Amino acid sequence: MATLKLLSYHLQVIQAHAERTYPEECCGLLLGELRGDIKILVDVLPTENSWDAQAATFQAIEGSAQLESSKRRRFSIAPTVMLKAQKDARDRNLNIIGIYHSHPDHPAIPSEFDRAIAWQQYSYIIVSVQEGKAIDLKSWSLDDEHQFQPEEIFTASSSAD
Repeated sequence: MATLKLLSYHLQVIQAHAERTYPEECCGLLLGELRGDIKILVDVLPTENSWDAQAATFQAIEGSAQLESSKRRRFSIAPTVMLKAQKDARDRNLNIIGIYHSHPDHPAIPSEFDRAIAWQQYSYIIVSVQEGKAIDLKSWSLDDEHQFQPEEIFTASSSAD
């Protein structure tokens, strides 16, 4: 099982972002280091949910006019934001190791859409926000069959732990 190591501070940043954007989904990037099956989170980069601007692109890919068009149920990170984050991470000898987003009034379990757009080797933190309060947080990663599997989260109180 893969493990994601992070600080309690990182969880606070992610949960606060999720609560601030409720009832819409929040999203952001996880920057860190890859060490085999262990991912070490160094920095959390909250981003804007650009779903409205990206929805037409996803509709073309999915081929469905019925695709959910609300930030309450979907998220997207703009390609320009991803490219800038990759460059900034590289300049710091880090990688993008994952993405986080929230599920307003839904469990911290990946949706079929989450799976369809997920990338191998990334961690996917999902925060369940119920009535504006973050109540659960889980991390997931894709297996070789492109199915989400739970990922262990190891939380330290400081980087010295």
